[in-house]
Amino acid sequence: MVTAVISLDRPAHAASAPVAVPAPSGSAEFRQPGVRRAQVVFAGGCFWGVQGVFQHMTGVDNAVSGYIGGSAADASYPRVGSGSTGHAEAVQVTYDPAQVSYAQLMQVFFSVVHDPTQLNRQGPDRGPQYRSAVYTDDAAQRDATKAYIAQLQRARAYAAPVVTQVDGGKRFYPAEGYHQNYLTLHPESLYIRINDLPKVEALKRQYPALYRDKPRLVSTLSAR
Repeated sequence: MVTAVISLDRPAHAASAPVAVPAPSGSAEFRQPGVRRAQVVFAGGCFWGVQGVFQHMTGVDNAVSGYIGGSAADASYPRVGSGSTGHAEAVQVTYDPAQVSYAQLMQVFFSVVHDPTQLNRQGPDRGPQYRSAVYTDDAAQRDATKAYIAQLQRARAYAAPVVTQVDGGKRFYPAEGYHQNYLTLHPESLYIRINDLPKVEALKRQYPALYRDKPRLVSTLSAR
């Protein structure tokens, strides 16, 4: 019953279509030799679709929906939905750099996951909780992200400027259990069918080497 109400709360008209972007190069082509486990948090609109895409990426061990940017007291879906908590809906991605590089994660994020030119909104969703942002785990990730944004701007990859925020040192709070694996569990949802399943199909079509058919789902231990 709770999930049905959540579905009705989400507008169902389509978000922007995925675009093709150049691969990160130069200082944006960040590698982590010898590292077996790394993390980054991506915010790009409703976390259902963001999580769903990364769960289908080879090398991603875990992708948890949650909140970042505000306090622990405000880290709940009803409060974040007000747009006044400082939190963004986001996904914490844990990955193996030996299988998927940070550069590849960025390329997917800036192409099929969301539209980085939309300020405080994403597709049908409006408010600062749907902002475009990358919360890096360390300075090297941060520098690579800024370098890639600059590369995209120089390449005129989009018709409008990139508005993605780059930040770090923020605590991530996993979202409620009913938000985890939402795309996989609710493929019949109108919102998912219109806004998010096309993103997974775009990942498969644009990055076949990075796509895996069976998603790596969140365990109950990863969520509240």
